[in-house]
Amino acid sequence: MSSLFPEGTRALVTGASRGIGAATALALAEHGCDVVLNYRSGADRAEQVAERVRALGRQALLAQADVGDEEQVTAMFRRIRTEWGPIGVAVLNSGVTADGHLAAMSTGKWQQVVGTNLTGAFLTAREATKQMYAGGGSIVLIASTSGIAGRAGQANYAASKGGVIALAKTLAHEVAPRGIRVNVVAPGFIDTDMTRKVPPAHLKEAVQRIPLGRTGTPDEVARAAVFMASPAASYITGKVLTVDGGMIPD
Repeated sequence: MSSLFPEGTRALVTGASRGIGAATALALAEHGCDVVLNYRSGADRAEQVAERVRALGRQALLAQADVGDEEQVTAMFRRIRTEWGPIGVAVLNSGVTADGHLAAMSTGKWQQVVGTNLTGAFLTAREATKQMYAGGGSIVLIASTSGIAGRAGQANYAASKGGVIALAKTLAHEVAPRGIRVNVVAPGFIDTDMTRKVPPAHLKEAVQRIPLGRTGTPDEVARAAVFMASPAASYITGKVLTVDGGMIPD
């Protein structure tokens, strides 16, 4: 497979131990990147992904950190710079859900989701930007169609992912003069652990609204993220690419 990235490109993927994050880490490795694999828990799964990256002939660095914790995030980026040098690509994928209708939602559920999804995106994007200041780079934030169109029962998740989109659009303006691109990939219903928590009846109803008639795969999201991160998208910044089978209108 031909490489989309220059030799020696170092990429970070957050939430890389499973699902979209794992698929993205492997796709980046397939296209020539050495990959830092961030994870909060599930060290065994993260090591399995790292082994697959190495089997593709690329380097892998495991980096455990809670992206919602400022001290852990800054320590992780300090370690990356010390051991590998600055990154040129960051795919910021970490995310959690704690669904429930707004009227019955606890402050704890709100803060849990916003803390990981939005504050985590802010912290990791800030540190990634610092590492890219001198040499340029590309940041891709993984949002959700919930952050564009909303979804009942996901007030906290939709608000956090809508915030991620606004964050990315603003950052794109700020860092473009330094040769840094910032874009968003917004998946719809993708076959991951998160989607498998949706009651089957609700999922069936959702799939009926998808023109392509099925859920997506992590690999399909990963390919979109890799494209947006790569030089193939060199004139694209501040944009949102939905990967949803046509579920929501443009």
